[in-house]
Amino acid sequence: MRHFFYFIVLFSGVVCAQHKNTFAVEVATLRGNVLPHREDMYNLINGHPEGVVVSFLVKTHGAKDWHKIYGFPDYGAFFLYQDFKSQPLGLCYSVGGFYDFYFLKRHLQLRLSQGIAYATNPYDKVNNSINKAFGTEILDNTNIGLSYDNQKLFNHIGFHAGLMFTHYSNGRVKTPNSGINTYMLNVGLNYNFENEKAIQNDTALVKKSYREPIKYNFVFRTGVNESPIIRSGQQPFYHLGFYTDKRFNRKSALQLGADLFLTYSFKDYIKYYSVAYPEKNIDPNTDYKRVGIFVGYELFVNRISLEAQLGYYVYEPFKNDIPVYDRVGMKYYITDKVFGSFTIKTHMFLAEALEFGIGVRL
Repeated sequence: MRHFFYFIVLFSGVVCAQHKNTFAVEVATLRGNVLPHREDMYNLINGHPEGVVVSFLVKTHGAKDWHKIYGFPDYGAFFLYQDFKSQPLGLCYSVGGFYDFYFLKRHLQLRLSQGIAYATNPYDKVNNSINKAFGTEILDNTNIGLSYDNQKLFNHIGFHAGLMFTHYSNGRVKTPNSGINTYMLNVGLNYNFENEKAIQNDTALVKKSYREPIKYNFVFRTGVNESPIIRSGQQPFYHLGFYTDKRFNRKSALQLGADLFLTYSFKDYIKYYSVAYPEKNIDPNTDYKRVGIFVGYELFVNRISLEAQLGYYVYEPFKNDIPVYDRVGMKYYITDKVFGSFTIKTHMFLAEALEFGIGVRL
């Protein structure tokens, strides 16, 4: 019996060692082009943006259920330096977190990253009035990368090369805020602190069904933003949402719901617009409230999930933007029924609001 006990202890140690996370560090260089999505942005483009990204990676090997489900991804933190080669745009320094997902026998890598950036040359009425891309020093930074990856180039050294898309915006916390997008060639090396482990799926696990009946969600989102009129003043907004969702498997759920938008900067913008453009015959007392219906998709990772929604305004008395809106972001499930969220609401490429939310899923 004692020998059996020793065997169990030894076996458990081996299993834990096999599933232990390992670590790596990665350095990559970037060079590419700005993607102008407005005509007034061409005068901001003077050269080819360059940058450097340094990442610290945690490489998973099956210690958690979601590691196996998502093909043993990497996750970690990054630092991004980007020089836009444009005096009005200046430089951006970003920090944040990321996930790396692998395909094609782990040779194709998809990176999704989200962070906060510091801009050296934001809009200034006197000294930098040409920069309509961002109106604050602190920005939201979103990056998407697709690369060829080889973790076993030489001993502990790996290599990757591909494309990286970067986006900077302040979510119209202050105007101007047309945002800036770039696409760049991404070439880098990484150093694995331990030998790369062979990925082996555990076939002894019992498959669990994640299908659920329809759930009902209530979410309250808030924050501050500013109308499209530069320095018109920040106002709070309150966005109320109700939607149903149906989870089909471990990863996916579909959503259908409605939003009520109470955006006070929009109310002030209607009054301004009625005076500035009298030929439009806009009533300054036009209702500022909007109601939208949307469809959405939620991707469950662990307690964090990624969310994307596409909506249409069914009630919008003041029609200034296109009637279609979209929302992307992430949720964190504090409990199985209570979640917090961080999302950005846009009209195509133009952001309207950075939303901080709290909700319940019943």
